[in-house]
Amino acid sequence: MSGSMAALPRQGIIILTYVLAALELTCLFMQFSILPYLSRTLGLDSVSFGYLQTTFGVLQLLGGPVFGRFADQCGARAALSLSFLAASALYLLLVASCSPALPGVFLLFASRIPSALMHTLPAAQMVITDLTAPTERPAALGRLGLCFGIGIIFGSLLGGTLNTAYGIQCPAILAFVVTLLGAVLSFTCVPATTKEASVQSAPQGGTKASVFDLKAITRLLLLPRVLPVFLVKVISGFPSGLFLVMFSIISMDFFQLEAAQAGYLMSFFGILQMMIQGLVIGRLSTHFPEEALLRSSVLVFAVVGLGMALMSSVLHFCFLMPGLVFSLCTLNVVTDSMLTKAVSASDTGTMLGLSASVQPLTRTLGPTLGGLLYRSYGVPIFGHVQLMVNLLVLLVLWKKPLSQKGDKVR
Repeated sequence: MSGSMAALPRQGIIILTYVLAALELTCLFMQFSILPYLSRTLGLDSVSFGYLQTTFGVLQLLGGPVFGRFADQCGARAALSLSFLAASALYLLLVASCSPALPGVFLLFASRIPSALMHTLPAAQMVITDLTAPTERPAALGRLGLCFGIGIIFGSLLGGTLNTAYGIQCPAILAFVVTLLGAVLSFTCVPATTKEASVQSAPQGGTKASVFDLKAITRLLLLPRVLPVFLVKVISGFPSGLFLVMFSIISMDFFQLEAAQAGYLMSFFGILQMMIQGLVIGRLSTHFPEEALLRSSVLVFAVVGLGMALMSSVLHFCFLMPGLVFSLCTLNVVTDSMLTKAVSASDTGTMLGLSASVQPLTRTLGPTLGGLLYRSYGVPIFGHVQLMVNLLVLLVLWKKPLSQKGDKVR
């Protein structure tokens, strides 16, 4: 099949990568939109649903860095194909759990297992990172955010609509078919490797390190230009991550929305994300240094936190959303860009795998911690935590800037 691959120019591969990412994310959000209803049908309460989310988070967290190493060593084609095959296994189990004749709850939890290997987004980020020059990287990675937006919008709408019209099995079947198609496309059209030959032939230390090499992963994390950026990424984004993990519960209880309305709200979120990642961040990154963008995202987080502590209706939240999405997107794109510039080209996949495990970290601790906070203090607590944490981060960034020695790659 290498003939068809050689026919795809660099730009073609990049576009195909965007398409694959959009397909995978649409399926993922379709699945997220039916999960609460499926688990209710199977008789799970909100605590068990929390455990389900946590299982997904833990597996993604453990799989992320390992998958990143696998992508660095086995190349893009293997990584994307593996990710899509894992996804289709997940949706197949999900389809099975909808059928009354089978043990639904067991299959629902079992369907989380393949998610350890579902990492289409980091794989796509690696391909884009490998094929773009450092200067155009923030904009190119930002465009992946467009795929994310498309995924949220179409996934949430399709999931809700198909669920209502044709029953809960329909979105899962569709997702299964689409991810199989994704696996076929990855296998036939994506080149075996996207790294340059010079990078390819120079594995660290002469011997080929194993995929499970935790030392190599930790070594990357502890690099002087990696750790501070990574910590800002984790700490600053954590409070809003908590809120978003609890969001399906909050929109049912606190905002009193029906399934369809919650779908529209998520779609609004997706549209904002597309606009900000596709149009705003690329423009800003050409005019301002990355450090300034990072600070501004932390500052906006703090302001939105104050608003969230005071909000009382879904309308208030809609006004806060643009700020929240701006901060989330800017934080992610800028830190990813800074992190990939801080490591050598042969390590970009591992670095992005680490970077991608930040979100599952939130999904792991989130449902349990978020549930406790929500039950004890209600919605305003999320705002208070976000305000305090980000003011602290801002103070630290102000006292100790990240780029002291003018080592900016421009």
